[in-house]
Amino acid sequence: MAPRCWRWWPWSAWPRTRPPPSESTQSFRQQFSTQEQTPQICVVGSGPAGFYTAQHLLKHHSQAHVDIYEKQLVPFGLVRFGVAPDHPEVKNVINTFTRTAHSDRCAFHGNVVVGRDVTVQELRDAYHAVVLSYGAEDHQGLEIPGEELPGVLSARAFVGWYNGLPENRELALDLSCDTAVVLGQGNVALDVARILLTPPEHLEKTDITEAALAALRQSQVKTVWIVGRRGPLQVAFTIKELREMIQLPGTRPILDPADFLGLQDRIKEAPRPRKRLMELLLRAATEEPGLAEAARWASASRAWGLRFFRSPQQVLPSPGGRRAAGIRLAVTRLEGVGEATRAVPTGDVEDLPCGLVLSSIGYKSRPIDHSVPFDPKLGVIPNMEGRVVDVPGLYCSGWVKRGPTGVITTTMTDSFVTGQILLQDLKAGLLPSGPRPGYAAIKALLGSRGVWPVSFSDWEKLDAEEVSRGQGAGKPREKLLDPQEMLRLLGR
Repeated sequence: MAPRCWRWWPWSAWPRTRPPPSESTQSFRQQFSTQEQTPQICVVGSGPAGFYTAQHLLKHHSQAHVDIYEKQLVPFGLVRFGVAPDHPEVKNVINTFTRTAHSDRCAFHGNVVVGRDVTVQELRDAYHAVVLSYGAEDHQGLEIPGEELPGVLSARAFVGWYNGLPENRELALDLSCDTAVVLGQGNVALDVARILLTPPEHLEKTDITEAALAALRQSQVKTVWIVGRRGPLQVAFTIKELREMIQLPGTRPILDPADFLGLQDRIKEAPRPRKRLMELLLRAATEEPGLAEAARWASASRAWGLRFFRSPQQVLPSPGGRRAAGIRLAVTRLEGVGEATRAVPTGDVEDLPCGLVLSSIGYKSRPIDHSVPFDPKLGVIPNMEGRVVDVPGLYCSGWVKRGPTGVITTTMTDSFVTGQILLQDLKAGLLPSGPRPGYAAIKALLGSRGVWPVSFSDWEKLDAEEVSRGQGAGKPREKLLDPQEMLRLLGR
């Protein structure tokens, strides 16, 4: 993905914030080029962006020391709390991150909330460079009437609930309705639809939480509509997730062939991944299924469907206004071409009855500290290739750098770029000279404030406990959900 560019900060502006090279700066450059000093670097966030940034720094500078700070007691961010439980192969990247954490030049400090327990400025004072890699922990609001009603949730909270994110462990989720609507047509939307409809026995051997599994066993949801403002050509999900939906046991797809008229001709010049995705959609919507598939669909007790050219206008309340009972959708049409294509309302509306609305229209980052620039409209830290504008020595990587787009490999590439830029600045003498105390200074600050960090070896004790609890049920692990219980297990 091309780096994001903010036109109002020209490329040349960032280096100008640094002092001109002096004799001491030249000496500093020489010292680092001969690796006589240890650059102290900290990374905020232990998800893919944080660990990939740390990995690159450790690999390409033989003396660098990297401290990784994390607000949760456990590492790995969205790999642990975002990847669907029925996608265990995606979580294998944790093995790579663990090798990084085991380096004698890397340390993990969990249970530390940067911006509350320690400020970014205090980190900058203690380290030669600070990298913000804390991801996107919020969701885009619908901003429509009725959004506050019980029965309306963010897909992010739902994902956190079934994946064991502590803040979502007591989510008020009512699955007694027969129809759910997911707003958005990306991979997260398909993930939550798939989890809602998957026969619970197919999830029993995954790392889904026992509480979520128990709730899904009692679920009355039979139909899930996945709604998008634009058309089939603009869907954001990928072919793997679509194929899983089509092949989902006990379910059948509901696709209107009229939505796909003329699509065959329009995809001839499309890039290969998009063309393959559209061909699969077309086959599912317009071709007669084979005998086996037809029999499977005929016996299915659950269904899912894609609704195109629909934009949420209002959540409709139940009689008495106590909870969501439906959603009013504005019918849309497309204007513009290519990337400029946008959905505009036609003036028509339709009401879709449902008892559960899951909003999956995007994640967004939050500002972490008043000293760090933040663009609230784009939901990112203004930066040039990972350099935070007008703040020397401060960098960013991952979603807080570019926005919540792409997959884990996208974040890997993005984080490697930030790491390389930081090392270039280090080599050029653009970072502070002289030794920095690193974690020693932060540890003293945290201790004085009653904050007790969790180390990676602490995490491995919690990991062993989770694996042990899961063995009896034939699961890879049973996740710990309560931070207080985690601390008790660690003797805190």
